[in-house]
Amino acid sequence: MTSLSIQALVHAPTDGLAVHELTLRAPRGSEVRVQVKASGVCHSDLHLIDGDWPSGERLVPGHEAAGIVEAVGEEVTGLAVGDHVVLSWFPPCHACAACRRGEQWLCTGNMCNEHRLPDGGTALSQDGAEVYPFIGVGALAEYVVVPESAAIKVPDTLPFAIGALIGCSVATGVGAVLNTAGVRPGQAAAVLGCGGVGQATIAGLVLAGADPVVAIDLSADRLALAREVGATHALAGDAPDLAAAIAQAAPDGLDYVFEAIGRVETINQAIELVNPGGAVVLEGLTSLDARVPLDAYTLAAEGKRLLGCNYGSSVASRDFPALAERYLAGELPLDALVGPAITLAGAIDAFEDMRHARGGRAVVVFD
Repeated sequence: MTSLSIQALVHAPTDGLAVHELTLRAPRGSEVRVQVKASGVCHSDLHLIDGDWPSGERLVPGHEAAGIVEAVGEEVTGLAVGDHVVLSWFPPCHACAACRRGEQWLCTGNMCNEHRLPDGGTALSQDGAEVYPFIGVGALAEYVVVPESAAIKVPDTLPFAIGALIGCSVATGVGAVLNTAGVRPGQAAAVLGCGGVGQATIAGLVLAGADPVVAIDLSADRLALAREVGATHALAGDAPDLAAAIAQAAPDGLDYVFEAIGRVETINQAIELVNPGGAVVLEGLTSLDARVPLDAYTLAAEGKRLLGCNYGSSVASRDFPALAERYLAGELPLDALVGPAITLAGAIDAFEDMRHARGGRAVVVFD
């Protein structure tokens, strides 16, 4: 197998964001090379680009993607050329204590947070200089090389754009409901922030039988989409009578509040909104230096719970195929979550739209 010349979006600390031609080496050992067919533009990438998660390295953003296996290393046993896969940005090491407990979303043995492949290196370069994959994937590119455990086989009938969203926002949002919180039928829930993860959370709440499901956002367009996905109520987050509107929507209060933004203000708002004995699920990722002051007395006295949610507490090899099957069975209205199809260069404008909460989940579609 030979190296490939590919087009990829690259973020450089000094030069910003631009499309470059890179060299992608062939897969080795237990790695696979995947032709990316669709890649979502996610807020986590924006954290990198805007410096909330600073890095001094040249990185290819993107981690929410689906495609086709194009080549495999000599140690790959579970995938073959031609398989359709969804990429996972948190591949398990299968050796640490968390993996042995079956909690792969807490794996401490992978290198993704250091933007490395499991061997500590990268498959990308430009003119001999190394370029690294953001959180181990770097999917805003025509092809990627990832470990076999990061490429999850799904049915060939799954649309690539839907598969891309399953790889991050859908796994996080639906997983937060089913895995992290364990929401039961008839429980009342609200979602603060109706971007990609928030909309997927609403879909998960509908699937779980929650009632009412209250969507809260500043964007009228996103609130309209939340209604389409299944929210029973859609409320403007800056409404002066928001507390009264929530009380009218959920007369017995909220058993769960899902914070899908990652802002100090809305995390505290979620804690205030949830019932005594209820739980706040933190899905939105903050900047690295964010700190939340808590009313610890009330939190303890009222028995409120804070649940951290990494990747929807998902086991990718189990949950990605299950989510795909539920979509194909008509149980998850994920088509509504797919925003405009764009080119690789168009992702630059999509990030600007994301800064201003404009539009749906933009997806880069590769021919």
